Amino acid sequence: MAEVKEALRSRQDELCREEIIFAVEESPEGGYEAQALGHAIFTQADTMDELKAMVQDAVRCHFEDSLRPRVIRLHLVKDEVIPA
Repeated sequence: MAEVKEALRSRQDELCREEIIFAVEESPEGGYEAQALGHAIFTQADTMDELKAMVQDAVRCHFEDSLRPRVIRLHLVKDEVIPA
């Protein structure tokens, strides 16, 4: 039974390492802000291309090589208010 639990835990850890998701919003001051979901990672940049590079750098700094996610997903969030 312990072997099964360990195998399940190992598989769950593997799935978590496959992808990390960032919520990306336009900054009120201009540019973009990105916050990782489930991790204490935040970065910002003036352009989307710069933000991608900053996110990659932040992920490299946050995780050891063996634990680093294989994919970074940027989820663009746009908060728009319109009249009723």
